[in-house]
Amino acid sequence: MHNVYFDHDGNVDDLVSLLLLLQMPDVNLIGVGVIDADGYVDPASSASRKIIDLFGHTDRKPAAVAKSNSRPAHQFPKEWRLSAFSFDDFPILNEHGAPQTPLAEKPAHLDMVDAIKQSDTPVTLVMTGPLTDLARALTTDPSIADNIDQLYWMGGTMNNQGNVSEPGQDGTVEWNAYWDAQAVKTVWASPLKITMVGLDSTDQVPLTKELRIRWAKQRRYPALDLIGQGYSLVHSFEANSTYYLWDVLTTLVSDYPDLVDSKPVKSAVIDHAPAEGRTYITDTGRDITFVTNVHAEAFFDKIDELAKSAAD
Repeated sequence: MHNVYFDHDGNVDDLVSLLLLLQMPDVNLIGVGVIDADGYVDPASSASRKIIDLFGHTDRKPAAVAKSNSRPAHQFPKEWRLSAFSFDDFPILNEHGAPQTPLAEKPAHLDMVDAIKQSDTPVTLVMTGPLTDLARALTTDPSIADNIDQLYWMGGTMNNQGNVSEPGQDGTVEWNAYWDAQAVKTVWASPLKITMVGLDSTDQVPLTKELRIRWAKQRRYPALDLIGQGYSLVHSFEANSTYYLWDVLTTLVSDYPDLVDSKPVKSAVIDHAPAEGRTYITDTGRDITFVTNVHAEAFFDKIDELAKSAAD
């Protein structure tokens, strides 16, 4: 059993990641932070609380969900973010009434500081949104780095093929990094051990029609029913972007590293336009572990396995 703090930004993939983290038998989820990025923070926080109520295990679920008050340098497209409202309205999450898991009293970056400092073992950080809350936490109390085992982050890309199409950008940047490039720079300057799950590997696990049908055929399992409903909210024609299982891949890699191939690289971050947020490999960079390849069949099987194990 190891302690995990999960910081996410509230889109469908993030909420499915939370559901799956709660089912991992050797994960003790000590905290959840929600940042106002790829989803709107209020419905995403509400949905997170309801998922914990419905699918959390009494002996190893977080006591509260912390809302972030961090703000972006560049906000995600509105069209991508709206699914948080619909997810929060799903009947399966609301039939039991208002959420019982409370909101934390402190904002997410301070909640993260407290959870890490109070943990009796080094904490694994799983972050599927921007790194802003971690950067703020490290700035508030640099000593927390001593009690962080490793950071798993969904963000960046090393092949210069980004997913940001905004004025003033050169097309080489990934959105979580672009949201707050300076935060990535701050975290890269820290002593943390980092595993980066960028677009290079997440692009290998697109959301396909076959995958939707696979979950539909298993909707007798409540968690798989919720997963299928969740992904029904997102389609490739929204904001002209294919949906991938970015965050679920990162989340599963944090506990099942054999699902992917990785390699050590030295990397750095650009924090100014036109490549603001670009991550790149360089001999003068800092050491990270970079995920290069996904064993897709095993990955999808693990999603099903964890979801089927969920109690409702």
